[in-house]
Amino acid sequence: MMEGVCNGEEPEVTAQACVLSEFSEGAEARALISSLPDIHHDTVGRETTIEKFVVMMDRYQEQPHLLDPHLEWMLSMLLEMIRNEKSPPLLVHLCFKFLYIISKVRGYKIFMQLFPHEVSDVQPVLDLLCRQDQKDTETWETRYILLLWLSMTCLIPFDLSRLDGHMSDDPGLNRETIMDRILAVAKSFLRVSDKSRDAASVLVSKFVTRPDVKQKRLGDFLDWCLTTISQTSEMTMEGTVALDGALQSLAQLFKHGKRDDFLQYAPTVLQCLNQKRIAESNQATLRKLGVKVVQRLCLTCLKPRLAKWRYQRGSRSLAVNLALSSVIGSVEDTKPDLESVSQEEDYDIPQEVETVIEQLLVGLKDKETIVRWSSAKGIGRVTGRLPKELADEVVESVLECFSFQETHNAWHGGCLALAELGRRGLLLPSRLSDVVPLVLKALIYDEKRGACSLGSNVRDAACYVCWAFARAYEPSELKPYVNQIASALVIATVFDRNITCRKAASAAFQENVGRQGTFPHGIDIVTAADYFTVGNVNNCYLTISVYIAGFEEYTKPLIDHLVAMKINHWDGVIRELATKALHNLTAQAPEYMANTVLPQLLPMATGMDLHCRHGAILACAEITHALYELATQNNRSVTDFLPSDTIEGLKDIHQKLSDRKQYKGFGGELMRPAVCGLIEKLSLSNIPFKDDPVITGWQWLIDDSLKNLHLFSSGARRGIQDAAVSALAALCLRCYQVEPGVADLKIQDQLVTQYLSALESPEVLSRCGWALALGSLPPFMIHGKLQQILTGLQAACRVVQKQESRTEARRDAATAMSQVCVAVGVCAQGSPDRVICEGNIKLVYEALLGCMNDYSTDSRGDVGAWVRAAAMSSLMDVTLLVVASAPELLSSDLVQRMMCCLAQQAAEKIDRYRAHAGTVFLRLLHSTDPVVPHIPHRQELLSIFPPEAGNSLNWNAAAQAFPHITQLLRLPQYQYHTLLGLSVSVGGLTESTVRFSSQSLFEYLKGIQQDDAALQQFGDTLLRIFRDNLRIDRVSVPLLKMVDQLLANGCFELFTSKESHPFCVELLSLCKEEIKKSKDVQKLLSCIAVFCGMVQFQGDVRKNVLVQLLMLLCHPFPVIRKTTASQVYEMLLTYDDVIDDDQVLADVMASLSDTNWESDIATVRTHRNQLCDWLGVPRPTLVAKT
Repeated sequence: MMEGVCNGEEPEVTAQACVLSEFSEGAEARALISSLPDIHHDTVGRETTIEKFVVMMDRYQEQPHLLDPHLEWMLSMLLEMIRNEKSPPLLVHLCFKFLYIISKVRGYKIFMQLFPHEVSDVQPVLDLLCRQDQKDTETWETRYILLLWLSMTCLIPFDLSRLDGHMSDDPGLNRETIMDRILAVAKSFLRVSDKSRDAASVLVSKFVTRPDVKQKRLGDFLDWCLTTISQTSEMTMEGTVALDGALQSLAQLFKHGKRDDFLQYAPTVLQCLNQKRIAESNQATLRKLGVKVVQRLCLTCLKPRLAKWRYQRGSRSLAVNLALSSVIGSVEDTKPDLESVSQEEDYDIPQEVETVIEQLLVGLKDKETIVRWSSAKGIGRVTGRLPKELADEVVESVLECFSFQETHNAWHGGCLALAELGRRGLLLPSRLSDVVPLVLKALIYDEKRGACSLGSNVRDAACYVCWAFARAYEPSELKPYVNQIASALVIATVFDRNITCRKAASAAFQENVGRQGTFPHGIDIVTAADYFTVGNVNNCYLTISVYIAGFEEYTKPLIDHLVAMKINHWDGVIRELATKALHNLTAQAPEYMANTVLPQLLPMATGMDLHCRHGAILACAEITHALYELATQNNRSVTDFLPSDTIEGLKDIHQKLSDRKQYKGFGGELMRPAVCGLIEKLSLSNIPFKDDPVITGWQWLIDDSLKNLHLFSSGARRGIQDAAVSALAALCLRCYQVEPGVADLKIQDQLVTQYLSALESPEVLSRCGWALALGSLPPFMIHGKLQQILTGLQAACRVVQKQESRTEARRDAATAMSQVCVAVGVCAQGSPDRVICEGNIKLVYEALLGCMNDYSTDSRGDVGAWVRAAAMSSLMDVTLLVVASAPELLSSDLVQRMMCCLAQQAAEKIDRYRAHAGTVFLRLLHSTDPVVPHIPHRQELLSIFPPEAGNSLNWNAAAQAFPHITQLLRLPQYQYHTLLGLSVSVGGLTESTVRFSSQSLFEYLKGIQQDDAALQQFGDTLLRIFRDNLRIDRVSVPLLKMVDQLLANGCFELFTSKESHPFCVELLSLCKEEIKKSKDVQKLLSCIAVFCGMVQFQGDVRKNVLVQLLMLLCHPFPVIRKTTASQVYEMLLTYDDVIDDDQVLADVMASLSDTNWESDIATVRTHRNQLCDWLGVPRPTLVAKT
């Protein structure tokens, strides 16, 4: 089993780890940076270069250290351009943009250290920064990088007053000092709304903590911050930004400054923040910054020492651990020294600390993750400096987050805090007995809220706790909890609904296996359920879980979790997966399933909770069937596993639900398919129910479900129908045979008669159900009734005009017809009432070939395509069945009609149905065992579609399909149907279909341009299609568009040399008939184009065409008059032999272009009559209505 999971039986899950070993694009990066002076003025070039650089750099987001050897030369190249006085501003900004991209990937803390920070850099950087426009949204990267650079230059170890020169010499010049300028710049940038605000806070932390600045300006700056905080309102955007800047700078200052300098200010700052009530702000960012500042204030108040009472595991490095353990055998714990602990706790804890800890605990329950995460880190940092008793109180308070009165936010915050405490060694092993049960609860936390669920973040954080504990504790400390944690993590890895939680659990399990080494079968499970394999939920439930359940430590926990938590899950997909998983797991613990799980499920199957009831019924069905399969393998009966009271319980489920009317309403949509599934599985499991009264109830449920499909919501119908049809087939096999292969005649007669009469139901969906029910009947139920069933299905397949759309019913009847044929089989000399034979084969093919011409449409579009697709599949199934047993039943006429219909469908415009038709066509053509007889032009077809290339042809792609399909035009028996399909494609609306189909058609016609007989035959076929589909707009309108394209491309040039060629005369006559009394604008417009193209023909045809065009110039629709005039004008420019006299031609052209053809008919008629006289065409006269 393990090989199956590990050796990639799931091809769609591809493992792609971070396997980059170095920055390999050095040369490309150098070329891009070097090209900046050449492309900076070109917008397109600039954007392309930036995009390339971003894509290149983003590859290293997860391994930014690989950039380190290259950062220096990139920085020096860019700074060289920036420092060059000849560089235009646009180039300078572009260089800063590149610097920002690098700093974003590598992180500003590392990157800023590389900036040059000589004394000579301070003034130029400051001056360049002062010249920037803070309101320019395009150049914020420049300001951001300059602020970081200034932060580095501030670290020079000289007093800044030395840079001010001799300012005191000239009292008239009131110049600012460098110190004041930098502070002013920092303050101004702390109020901007872009990213440079973050860099300004970094500048503050580096600058204000300098010894000389600290002495003169620290108090003033903190005063400015507190004034900003207390006087700014967060109700405005500007206020929020200003608060953000002030809080960021405070957090950075108290983080980087010396404790002795800042201790005196901490109480005042804390008091100001408490008065402002930052923790109650509506802005999540401000609340997060508030938490950051208060934890830094708290750390300032506490002495900077690590608690001696901490639990330390010893070396945290895995490599060092392994090396030491191989030499010594074990790593010694660093146990706390109790004497030093007592000494350490002899100092007072300031009052402010308690306030801050309280705020951090409240922050753990905040509604935003960023606030909870910051609070959790704060709890960890502060607790690390507290005495043991106080720290234990903090842990106790964190554990209070895990009560069922708390929201999912509190659980999430609590998990993050536990992980931080554990990571820092502040959660002593004595506390594990309280903590582990809470973490196990958090691993399955799922709170339903309306139509969705909350808690995936809690489960994810619980996995993080397990990951942190694996690194924090010695194996001996966690040993008592190993089995519980291992089972819980395995359950989360394979059964969690959320992919991120499954991956997190897999990572945590892997960490525990590596660090602890005590997880049972850890390596095997990690290999089977790695980070990438668990990405596919079906694979987790149905494959990986079975492998893991093979280890007895995990078998019952997996099963118990499914029964307790997953079969009553709010998501129906998970419920169904859980029941299938139980089916697969039954083989691992059959006795447990039969004696413990099924008795638990039976009360749930008739309980009050809908989801629980649904999952339990499905689970009962799956487990019973799995036990039957197991019994069959061991030559035992299923009743050996199932006690009689369990069988009775299974039998009573339907009656209890029926008595409570739980098949009605919304609940019925879940109960019906579930109980039908139960009926199917119990029937397949050979449980002894024959002649039991419950069978009548089951049959009623199946029939009622099929009869009332229209009463259920559209999403549930297909599931109910499929479940009922499957249940019927299984029930017939199990309960309606008097002996093998012989039906109970009374039941058979009753069912078949009932279903056939119901096929005439006015409800379309009921017809669908009954048709599929007939198709699902086993052979013994059809014997003696075959002719009746086929006749009934044939009637259901027929299109009845002027009735509401019954497309779905016709589709399912076509599907059922092939199912019935396959069920009864073929025998040439058999009885028409028992098998497919000479007496009924024609009826089957007539019905299915009739469906191939179903082009019904409604508001949903070409719904007839569903029927055609079903008919194609059925024709393939029936044909392959017949040729396997009695190929002599197939006449050449039937095969020819079938292949021609398939060729037509393979040339039509809808990609999906064209692909289906092409696949069926090739399947029949390439069938060798058995060979389909009488296929017309078999050898020519095999040369067009060779068997070896057939599978590689993508019928969905118009570019591949049409060049092949147009080759059928040269085969006389396929020409009509292929051209009929092509007409719809060439004259269609989809640009790609039109382009490739017309290209292929023109390619074919180019090959027969000089072949009079072939072109004549093509013309005759085209006219026959037009004649057969006259006034059928589905064909005639695209056909006119196709003819227009053919005429415009000179495809009938051979006919133009002959005067009044029959093709042209007939085409004109058909066009006149098509638009007679028509009000379809699209059709009229297409016909105008065809008429204009027909002017190229000589003789009377041209004169008659001109008459038609001149009549259209007085059409009642202004748009038709205007288009006709425009197209006739273009036609006269194209065909210069229509009018010989140049003066007349000039007059005609002038009249066509100058006349307003949209004015009233009387005015237009005068101009039209003048044109008739010039062209020598009789004036049209109005026919009086009789």
